[in-house]
Amino acid sequence: MPTTTTNRPEAKPGLSLPPIAVVIPCYRETGHVLDVLADIGPEVMAIFVVDDACPDGTGDLVEDANTDPRVRVVRNALNSGVGGATIAGYRAALTTDAEIIVKIDGDGQMDPKLIPVISAPIAEGRADYAKGNRFHRIQAVRDMPGTRIVGNFALSFLSKLSSGYWNVFDPTNGFTAIHRKAANDLPLDMLSKGFFFESDILFQLGLIRAVVEDVPMAARYGQETSGINIWLYCLRVYWRRRPWPKTA
Repeated sequence: MPTTTTNRPEAKPGLSLPPIAVVIPCYRETGHVLDVLADIGPEVMAIFVVDDACPDGTGDLVEDANTDPRVRVVRNALNSGVGGATIAGYRAALTTDAEIIVKIDGDGQMDPKLIPVISAPIAEGRADYAKGNRFHRIQAVRDMPGTRIVGNFALSFLSKLSSGYWNVFDPTNGFTAIHRKAANDLPLDMLSKGFFFESDILFQLGLIRAVVEDVPMAARYGQETSGINIWLYCLRVYWRRRPWPKTA
């Protein structure tokens, strides 16, 4: 199965994008989500804000303050984690005519203007799934905390070992795009609901022999603490070990 990394900082000029839906999983995002919505361009046909049982009423804020007709709020009755919220958004997006589903976080750390860029490998027929890579250039991570850099290198190796995508880096990057066929082929009920979602989806994509491509993007980090436990991740990777997918 081929996996590639693109060096292009932007989508090809004049690239015709198919219908795109955006999924924004939210938990306590009242401080950022409206700004994220305001930056989403006209290339997107539908936007699903998933209120993952937010105690701060993120979904209520969006319904009260948003004026964009593309935006719909999906509500999880119980908090299910970023994976569970993303899955709920995927299910909603699959009811539309969107051919590409982009997932972007609601905390403002991902630039919505890059939605055409993250969608380009799928629109051009090179990939079934595209994801951001904050480590493509060393300049892009100069502001990232050192503990995050070390942890991400370790997680990347473990994810490669588990999924077989040896050319893919930065597995915890949550800025992703997926073709609707690949999303339909995934066992959504089996995916991790928590912080391991992005890595677990790579494992499942390997099982269906999907083509995955990295897309360079800048790191946009504050001082928040990562919620990922590396040792728990190690145990999960060991449990998930399997023969690696072939590469072309």
